[in-house]
Amino acid sequence: MSDDIPRPSLLPANSSPLERALDLGFGRLLERITPPFPELMNPTETPLAFLPYLGADRGVSEWSSAAPEAEKRLTVELAWPTARQAGTRKALENAAKGLQLQPEVRAWYEQSPPGQPYSFSVRAFTEQPYSEEIDARLDRRLADAKSERDTLKVSVGLSAFGNHVIAAATVCGELTTVYPIVIEGLEASGQVFMAAGLYAVETSTIYPQGS
Repeated sequence: MSDDIPRPSLLPANSSPLERALDLGFGRLLERITPPFPELMNPTETPLAFLPYLGADRGVSEWSSAAPEAEKRLTVELAWPTARQAGTRKALENAAKGLQLQPEVRAWYEQSPPGQPYSFSVRAFTEQPYSEEIDARLDRRLADAKSERDTLKVSVGLSAFGNHVIAAATVCGELTTVYPIVIEGLEASGQVFMAAGLYAVETSTIYPQGS
């Protein structure tokens, strides 16, 4: 077998004709494949089936296979920025944004009156139905994004336009669970903070505040 185009090879100088022929044949087969990079490593362009593997490559620890595609892509996209900025306000915001929530983070010195040192108040607004599962996933993501010394006071509200379901909070066991209720004829405009669950997070443990 002859080939007019010189091709680089990793074969040693004493390789046999059969080895050189196989090397040439497999080289031509590989040239038929369109390289998947860089799209494969781009969370917004990679195939949906590859997202879990890309997420694992970027160190995503909290993952739901049942989550919407948009949430999965956003989670993978924010994985590295969150890890790089762990312990900062930006990391806490990214942890909530990955679940398609709208975060509002305030450090202890920005609160009135000032809170406990090294504490953050995290308000997460949502336009989507909020469930106990999302509540638990948000806890895990915030615990990964904060520093060891930080404590979090987390509350969840409703950002609504038009007729919507409002979330009412109740304490169930050691977790704050949000159940939706419908108020007929209610019209809300803008960002409304309604009956939110309130709890503190230390490391990965959740403690209820108040009753």
